[in-house]
Amino acid sequence: MQPLAAQLRPQTLDDFIGQEHLVGPDKPLRRVIENKQAFSMIFWGPPGVGKTTLAKIIARENNRDFYELSAVSAGKADIREIVQKAEASQQSLTATYLPPILFLDEIHRFNKAQQDYLLPFVEDGTLILIGATTENPSFEVISALLSRTRIFVLKKLSEDNLRQIIKNTKQKITKEAEDWLVTFSNGDARKLLTIIDNTLILYGDLELTHLKDTLQSSHLNYDKKGEEHYDTISAFIKSMRASNVDGALYYLARMVAGGEDPKFIARRMVIFASEDIGLAQPTALVVANAVFDAVHKVGYPEAQINLAHGAAYLAKCNKDRSAYDAYFSALRDVEKLGNLPIPMELRNAPTDLMKGLGYSKGYEMYSNKSLLPEKLKDKKYLKKSAS
Repeated sequence: MQPLAAQLRPQTLDDFIGQEHLVGPDKPLRRVIENKQAFSMIFWGPPGVGKTTLAKIIARENNRDFYELSAVSAGKADIREIVQKAEASQQSLTATYLPPILFLDEIHRFNKAQQDYLLPFVEDGTLILIGATTENPSFEVISALLSRTRIFVLKKLSEDNLRQIIKNTKQKITKEAEDWLVTFSNGDARKLLTIIDNTLILYGDLELTHLKDTLQSSHLNYDKKGEEHYDTISAFIKSMRASNVDGALYYLARMVAGGEDPKFIARRMVIFASEDIGLAQPTALVVANAVFDAVHKVGYPEAQINLAHGAAYLAKCNKDRSAYDAYFSALRDVEKLGNLPIPMELRNAPTDLMKGLGYSKGYEMYSNKSLLPEKLKDKKYLKKSAS
């Protein structure tokens, strides 16, 4: 029998749950599907949010051949085989030929040479590429390929989305068990359906105690690219945040032993240096960037030494999130209040007319007065001094 996730995979957009900002009325992916368009694109988002499903719906609605590869195991030979099939179809069906869709999961795992090989077939329309990635494509996809694709950002599924998926399983479940499942799944439909599927196999029902017991069962086979990947990096970050060097090094070792991409680890360390250490020790960002650079130059196995050095240093640093908190407080005001008028004294005055209107008038190079828009003049974002 197929896994529950496969059984419940939506076949049409009307059955698709989540990503309303992309598939809601008049939203971009709905327009793509309803207008039977197809162009190369990349879906960027966390696991279990519908990337593969959307790609299959686009292919089905466009009546195009669909090929699915994982960049973890695929190589140039797999792409060559698909291209040869596409070229053969093009030669026999010139008038009605529609380029097939190649869905490349974890596209960030393709190295530069593999992406370079793929590029001309995307460029000349032999293939329509739909890539999927949990990583920022700006870092992992070559610029030439990025320029020929459109990026769509997918979000974690909401609690309401997850509850609807549970309802679609048509299984009896208590409110308490449902609440636990929604919290456990953390926006990931695949994780949700995996635990349901395994609990039903082991116990035949969705009692809360059985759901929890299933997590401990040796019969449960988790997706190491999703569950283990995110749980371990979370434990690594939280250990460094707690200044727990032992924990940070242990979870780093687990990631390295599991074959985690060293660039992924190093990139999270760069983010951590600004988000959690910040003003307490500004040189942390310099060290984190040096680790990232070293990982690029050295690679495994030696790069694990650079990662360990950086992790131990970041864990031992004092922590200060004031810059992080202050920025996002300012961002919330921007989103809430829009583009408030900039004070006249701060405005650029390149012409006499602008000067006559008061642009730049009264500007003082060094001043203690607020330089925020009038509506926010008493606001203080950076509320905590660096330790």
